Amino acid sequence: MQKLLSKPIYYLTWPIKKIGYIIISLISGLIVVLYKLFFLAKKGWKPAKKFLLKKVKAYKRVLAKKKLPRIKLPSIKLPNITLPSFHLPKVKIKKDFRIFLYGAIFTLLFVLLPIKIYSWYKSLPDVNLLPVYASNKTTKITDRNGKLLYEVFLDKKYDPVALQDIPEVVVKSTLAIEDDKFYTHHGVRPLSIVRAAKASIIDDELQGGSTITQQLIKNVMLTSERTIERKIKEVVLAFLVEEKYTKDKILELYLNNIPYGGTAWGVQSASQKYFGKNVKELNLAEASLLAGLPSAPSVYSPFSNIEIAKKRQQVVLNRMVKLGYITKADAEIAFNQELTFVSQEDSIRAPHFVNLVRQQLEEMYGDEMVTTGGLTVTTTLDLDIQEKVQNIVKEEVAKSGDLNISNGAAVVLDVKSGEILAYVGSKNYFEEGFGEYDILTTQRQPGSSIKPVTYALAFEKGMTPATVIDDSPFVLSNAWETYKPVNYDGKYHGKVTLRQALANSYNIPAVKILNTLGPDNMVYLGKKMGLTNWAVDDSYGVSVTLGGKEVRPLDLANVYATFARGGVYKDTVSFISIKDNTGNELYKRPQLEEQVVSPGVAYLITNILADYYARLPAFGTNNFLSISGHQVAVKTGTTDLKRDNYTFGYTSSYVVGVWVGNNDNTPMNPFLASGLSGAAPIWNRVFSVLLSNKPDEPFVKPDAITSFYDKDCNRSEVFIKGSSIPSHLCVIEKKEDKEKKEKKHND
Repeated sequence: MQKLLSKPIYYLTWPIKKIGYIIISLISGLIVVLYKLFFLAKKGWKPAKKFLLKKVKAYKRVLAKKKLPRIKLPSIKLPNITLPSFHLPKVKIKKDFRIFLYGAIFTLLFVLLPIKIYSWYKSLPDVNLLPVYASNKTTKITDRNGKLLYEVFLDKKYDPVALQDIPEVVVKSTLAIEDDKFYTHHGVRPLSIVRAAKASIIDDELQGGSTITQQLIKNVMLTSERTIERKIKEVVLAFLVEEKYTKDKILELYLNNIPYGGTAWGVQSASQKYFGKNVKELNLAEASLLAGLPSAPSVYSPFSNIEIAKKRQQVVLNRMVKLGYITKADAEIAFNQELTFVSQEDSIRAPHFVNLVRQQLEEMYGDEMVTTGGLTVTTTLDLDIQEKVQNIVKEEVAKSGDLNISNGAAVVLDVKSGEILAYVGSKNYFEEGFGEYDILTTQRQPGSSIKPVTYALAFEKGMTPATVIDDSPFVLSNAWETYKPVNYDGKYHGKVTLRQALANSYNIPAVKILNTLGPDNMVYLGKKMGLTNWAVDDSYGVSVTLGGKEVRPLDLANVYATFARGGVYKDTVSFISIKDNTGNELYKRPQLEEQVVSPGVAYLITNILADYYARLPAFGTNNFLSISGHQVAVKTGTTDLKRDNYTFGYTSSYVVGVWVGNNDNTPMNPFLASGLSGAAPIWNRVFSVLLSNKPDEPFVKPDAITSFYDKDCNRSEVFIKGSSIPSHLCVIEKKEDKEKKEKKHND
């Protein structure tokens, strides 16, 4: 029985469903007409009456054009069913019940229904916040000179522009294909709604008919679901938006928030995506092609099917001709013009640095602000320097096959400001495997490149560059282990000064010094100088002076910057400016400056690291640690088993830090890889680029420094005033000719 009745019931309910669509459409149209009458009534009864008669005639014409299809129900012979006869008892409705029933109906119609309608109305999005709803914008990250590094967006790439910056051909082509009556209607076109309703009845689905105002509301305030309720919301909001905003403002918001395909939302993003140019540079041919995309971006995309895209472009051009926006000749020229499209690969420049910056932005403002807030971020990076350093790292690593070196990283800091000028986290970000891995922020053992912190502590505690220490066998025993340090060359060098010990990177003197002063004191000083991952309360042994405790190479570069600044610590800086989408400055540069090492101690370290003659025994002549014509302080470092190799150095203006090795920690060639053959060639080339055509900047000696000569008065040594002067030195101030001689040696 149920089977037999199911089909007839469907045929009976189908017209009811369609009648519901008709009623909703007619109600929407009636609302529009009443809304229009309200505005005309303000001018007088005659305009309102004239409009009403005109609309009645228009509706008659529309309904006369296409009649609703006749529905012919199939004849179905139902079986005879004999139902048992029974009689329902007569029920007498009491007067009290009738009163209750009428009261319930009255309450439903005049109390509950209005409350429900009011509640529904209040649940609508606030049209006052339309610009906020439409404010999901792309964050732009640029270098210090405004060159684009990357654009950050959630899933839609926005790039808003003012209406006055959008060319007329873009505006007219959009109006022609989307809503040619935009400047004359009040947000909704009743006849379009009726036509859409008729199409819905025939095709059994809701269709278009939306104005530009309605499309804007759908894109930024509502969902894209095809339901009657959403359509009614769209109509009501369209009236409210038209009341609140000017036509130009609505059009501007629309052009900045419609989809053009993929992640491109808004005409500026579309212009960049398809043609690689700003919207104000578009011509008629390009504008007409873009105007045809929003209704079905994936269908009309020139990247999907250029023939379909051209057909759609022709439709747009024909509409423009029909509306008198352009001539037929203009349309033909535009249609026949060859279009040049750009590659669809999203580009990123200085990718490791961009990732660092994005992480910092998210920590400051949150992920949502970064991805949808439309920030304009001007970073400290100099893209010209960045690209040169990137190429140098890539080329030098490629040359080092015999050294078993597969990767390299480099960073360039501005000494005075702490700004990051170049940041190369690996030789090639896009290389499969470890390419995206950022060595500069990874914790790795620093080797001997950490020793300047040990010697800075020694000088703070009263030792001097002339202090003598015995480089001889040394065994340190405790309850857990016996530690016997050895020098890099496997030799002992007898009694040496601290200058000689640091310049030649002897291990045994460094361990003896730290054993006397205490590892915790070195850790405390290193923490103050910027080694962010060092914890003062941790337990360390004397091997920390040889690189036994891991550091981030970026932090270690900042330690050298602290020496270059005369002992003043500053945070590394990635930003020059961060502005919100209205142009307000959000960023305040960190003001933290702390004198963590005395100027005199910082100068002693610098003077030793820049001493070419002091390091000759270990490094020899004609190596990569000197830059012709420039005074440069430099220190190398190599870890146990040669897993990591570093070179850090600085002038008065720049700090350059370089690492080479293998991401998987496999050793470099134990016979060929060294402090001079690994990172130093990259360091030398980078500094040569930075200092090209620039005058030498000698390190400035602070007032706290004085000089004395050795017993033969042939070579001077620097001291902090008030230090204990060794008796073997010549206690006279250095002479003018000695000063000239030393300057000649340094050159």
